[in-house]
Amino acid sequence: MEIAIAIILGCCALGAGTAMIAGIGPGIGEGNAVAKACEAIGRQPECKGDVTSTMLMGCAITETTGLYALVIAILLLFVTPNMFVNILTSIVG
Repeated sequence: MEIAIAIILGCCALGAGTAMIAGIGPGIGEGNAVAKACEAIGRQPECKGDVTSTMLMGCAITETTGLYALVIAILLLFVTPNMFVNILTSIVG
């Protein structure tokens, strides 16, 4: 019984760690977007407002991917193990 609980908890921790790898993508994407926006503003300073608003909208949409990964990791760490352990204990007795 204890081995099964340890396996469940270990797999949930591995899944949460794997989900947090998804945080790398938004960071790289937002960095590239800001770099290209700075280049565009440097080339044409008169379009600063349009470039900035478009960049901020894109960064906000990109950031949601990282937030989804964070929510999944939190669910895997705190909600799922308790659910699986309760199901296991009700089956075993």
